[in-house]
Amino acid sequence: MSVHLVGGGWNPVRDPDVYGPFLSEATTRAEAAGRLAPRIAVIVVGTSDPAEHAEKLKTALSAAGLFEAMQTVLDPGQVADASAVADVDGILVGGGAPADYLQALLPLAEQIRQQVADQIPYLGYSAGAMIAAERAILGGWQIGGVEVCPRAAGEDIDEVVIEQGIGLIDVSVDVHAVQWGTLARLVATTEAGLVDGGLAIDEGTALVVGEGALHVVGSGSVWRVSQTKGGVLVNTFGA
Repeated sequence: MSVHLVGGGWNPVRDPDVYGPFLSEATTRAEAAGRLAPRIAVIVVGTSDPAEHAEKLKTALSAAGLFEAMQTVLDPGQVADASAVADVDGILVGGGAPADYLQALLPLAEQIRQQVADQIPYLGYSAGAMIAAERAILGGWQIGGVEVCPRAAGEDIDEVVIEQGIGLIDVSVDVHAVQWGTLARLVATTEAGLVDGGLAIDEGTALVVGEGALHVVGSGSVWRVSQTKGGVLVNTFGA
């Protein structure tokens, strides 16, 4: 089953493209379980208005079809209970501060990995995409005191912070790539050796990681950053 990584942003015109593959996989699993509509765990942690953010996620997903939302809204510092992702056909993790999401979901990492292995798709939106990695970028706008991306993209963190993530994919992920200038952070983080490389995803765009080749849907690009002799290599692929 696939891991779907959305770079953030809201684009109602493209929502069926961005969220459709995830919901299609969840629907297939629901049908196999004898359910008319898939049950989707919708998890939001500590945004300025988490209930509103959850509604936006559900609206975006509903553009792709019908589903039953199993919603969990947490404050920063809270940890999700295992019931938040139990007996569902898909897992959708929202956006906000990546550190808050990681704190909430890292205790469930093994359970989430097992569910994905058991054919339950995962969709991470913004922060939810970043923490899906083995080595998760949690924020920051400086490396060694040198600016590497706009301060506004730092998630209220100065020095770039990398932590163990959920481990659904083996490369680091950054989001809002073009829109927030975070591609530069991923390039600098790779060049500094803090990560081995990674993927930066534009808003309105999803990278689908499953069996076979990587697949991109939506209106933007996915930027691949890798280490190379004497520097860093950047290339892009789109829908």
